[in-house]
Amino acid sequence: MNTDATLRADMVLACKQLEAAGLNRGASGNISVRHHDTMLITPTAVAYDVIEPDMMAKMSLSAESESWDGPNAPSSEWRFHRDILRHRQDVRAVVHTHAPFSTILAIARKEIPAIHYMIAAFGGPNIRVADYARYGTDALSKNILNAMEGRNACLMANHGMVVAGSDLTRTLWLANELEALAHQYYHALSIGGGHILSDAQIAETAKGFETYGIRTKGEKTT
Repeated sequence: MNTDATLRADMVLACKQLEAAGLNRGASGNISVRHHDTMLITPTAVAYDVIEPDMMAKMSLSAESESWDGPNAPSSEWRFHRDILRHRQDVRAVVHTHAPFSTILAIARKEIPAIHYMIAAFGGPNIRVADYARYGTDALSKNILNAMEGRNACLMANHGMVVAGSDLTRTLWLANELEALAHQYYHALSIGGGHILSDAQIAETAKGFETYGIRTKGEKTT
């Protein structure tokens, strides 16, 4: 069973894994996990190399209050984390990073089409770009929810990426896969763009994933 202490320790490990993989630097990006009717979220302005379990802020998922429990204030992006967890009962963890190639495409405002079959792991044949709004705002949260309709990830215009999954391990995997897709698409564009798989081919792949072990048990691909 995932206790409060276990989740906090897992979040610290996840922060360090993101940094080691080059998906995040310093205090940029943030992680949240669902714990009963609350969420634990990484603190604002704390570098991942010094983050500790007790620094995670705890916030209610049901209350409209902006209050938190803990010694550190939550990430400035707590709004879209809370909104994703509120609106998506299949989601138990959210990861946001400024991964290099995902951010390049976000700056160019280029969605990622079905250039590789692994895009099926995200619930459909493309990764959309959420419209721009200033970080930490309700407007950004709404834009992200719209872009993630039927998807487990999106790019955030002129900002970065956000992914959501059925647990933190799954969500970290999706973050790495999204950055791999962004890396592949960026380089494919440099030689003419590449061939795009059809919606039917992606749907076929998604069906195959049901028995391949790509999905966590109970996770939806629609």
